[in-house]
Order: sequence, then structure tokens, then C-alpha cells
Amino acid sequence: MGKEIEKIALERGHEITVKITSKDHSFEKDHNFLSSDVAIEFTRPDSAFGNLMKCISSGIPTVCGTTGWYDRLDEIKSAAKNKNIGFFYASNFSIGVNIFFEINKLLARLMNRYPEYQCYVKEIHHIHKLDKPSGTALTLINDILKENKNFSKWAFDDSSESVIPVTCIREGEVPGTHEICFESPVDSITLRHEAKNRKGFALGSVLAAEWIQGKTGVFTMSDLLFGN
Repeated sequence: MGKEIEKIALERGHEITVKITSKDHSFEKDHNFLSSDVAIEFTRPDSAFGNLMKCISSGIPTVCGTTGWYDRLDEIKSAAKNKNIGFFYASNFSIGVNIFFEINKLLARLMNRYPEYQCYVKEIHHIHKLDKPSGTALTLINDILKENKNFSKWAFDDSSESVIPVTCIREGEVPGTHEICFESPVDSITLRHEAKNRKGFALGSVLAAEWIQGKTGVFTMSDLLFGN
């Protein structure tokens, strides 16, 4: 992702002030880092929170694409508010996926009147992805639970009543595939988004970095794409 983001940023006329790796434990003291207009964080769940706190504490607007750390999201939101800077996070930066999110919410609302349909969620990612379900899948699941009263929770491969069964597959170098299925005894409705590569995620993160300039507060792709 870092290489894809760098490539697109340069193509769009931006300058990369510094590239940070897991070996750079004190990057918040780096002059090039401190002179940056925005930081883009795409790392691992176990390091994201620390990286974000360093960026925000340094007063640098930050865009985050790492998932699997959202149990501490409120702390990051509070830190960004206290610093009066912009913080942008998303479980998926793909424009197509965010349109997929909106279609998923609409379908979930429409299916409220039809409890005979069971909902299933499946996601497939590359073998290097650590969190299960993916952040994108969790967004889809939580939106269904919010919009549809027939389901109260989700669980891995459990099709009990009112439960959304979730299947996670890790294979090869799959960029990301997500499926939502509502199935009844007589038919099924399936929504599917399949990423062909990582370029869509990288472009979205660069667009977010451009968009957040001069803004204060906490934002998501919904703000950027739909003005919500």
C-alpha cells in the first residue's frame, strides 16, 4: 500500500517528505515529518494507535487506512479534537466500496419486512491480512445490524436465528472481495464487490489527504464522497 500511495501521490504532483517504517520508533522528532502537511497511516493493527497518537500529538492532519484497532478510536478522536486538527479514517478507501456500503444499507432497510430471508456475509483477503473480519466486512455487518431489526448480532459461520453468519477466507494475494447475501427458501439476493488491485485504496487515501487540508474534526469517506 505504501508503494501504491507514493506512486499516486507523486503522479498528482505531491511531495513525499518522509517514508516511515517499523524501524523508525521516534519519527515524531524527524524534521521532515514535522514539516509535512498531512500523514497517511497504513500499517498494522498493533502499531496503528501509537503511530496515530504521534502524528496527532505533533499537530499533523492524519489519514488512516489501518483497521483492527477501532476499540481505541474514541481516544484518537478526542486527541484530534484537542489538537484542533483533521483526522480522517475509513475501513476502506475505495470509491466503489463506499458506494457498495450505501447499497448495502438500502438493501438491509428494504429487507426489514421479510424475515424469511437469512443474511450471510463472506470476505476474502490475502494471507497477510491479520484482522478477521476485515474492517470493510465489519462496516457492512454493523450497517446491516443498524438498518435491519431481524438480526441482533453476527458470529463466525453461525446461522442461528437473528444471527448473521460471517465467513472469512485468507488465500493468495487477493486484494479484497466482499459478499452480502439475503437468502430465502425460494430465492437469493447477492451483492458483491471485488477489488482488482490496491490502486483504488491508494487513490482514495490520497484524495482524502487532499480533501482534509484546512479542515478540523473527524471525517470518513462518506464525508468526502457524499457530503454527509
